[in-house]
Amino acid sequence: MRQGKVYIVGAGPGDPDLLTIKAAKCLEKADVILYDRLVNPVLLQYAKEGAELVYCGKKPGDHCVSQDDIHDLLVYYARKGNTVVRLKGGDPFIFGRGGEEAEVLVQNGISFEVVPGITAGIAAPAYAGIPVTHRELSRSFAVVTGHCLSGKPESIRWEHLAKGVDTLAIYMGVKNLPYICRQLLDAGKSADTPVALIEQGTTVYQRTVTGTLGTIVDTAAEQQVSNPAMIVIGEVVKQASALSWFLEKTEEKVCV
Repeated sequence: MRQGKVYIVGAGPGDPDLLTIKAAKCLEKADVILYDRLVNPVLLQYAKEGAELVYCGKKPGDHCVSQDDIHDLLVYYARKGNTVVRLKGGDPFIFGRGGEEAEVLVQNGISFEVVPGITAGIAAPAYAGIPVTHRELSRSFAVVTGHCLSGKPESIRWEHLAKGVDTLAIYMGVKNLPYICRQLLDAGKSADTPVALIEQGTTVYQRTVTGTLGTIVDTAAEQQVSNPAMIVIGEVVKQASALSWFLEKTEEKVCV
């Protein structure tokens, strides 16, 4: 039997219009689509008639399909000769475990391609009016995980991030926000450093909550900020008040 091929595809951060043309073409020809929880379900409309749709969603403390099972499914469907799309929110190689899945495919001799997607660490700030780089405010930025296998991201060198990077875009960090802020403060980051929490970025439900490194923990609790949300830390956050173009567009969409 002819062996199939796997496409590890980034679905983008939430707004379905941010899907790439190449990603759409992959979905249109796929026999099987394994998709994640944060993938906008509207994108499944690109699937051809008869395609098998397999939900592989995971949320904190509730993995309906384990990562090992996902690996097994990729190998299983490809070996049956299918064209398989592994559809992942954002970009598959930025905190998406796409690298682990690609490694499994290599180990099993299965052909694959990676289709990059727009990642939330850039898109969510942009929709909130926050440029992650700016000639006067930020000449460097870093994408950082706010959650590790052990829970708190204790292995991250927060002192280097605090002193050596202008803008931090932190994924999956709302639960550990008090820990993250304390690490940066202890490393010498000013308590007055602006912080934005962007909830459900690039969707009609987007909400941006701002504060400083010294106040954002209390503000997040008061505003009941929840995942999925991006944490953006740096002087560029001040731009949001002037550049927040998406707010009006969101209100128009909600009213329709």
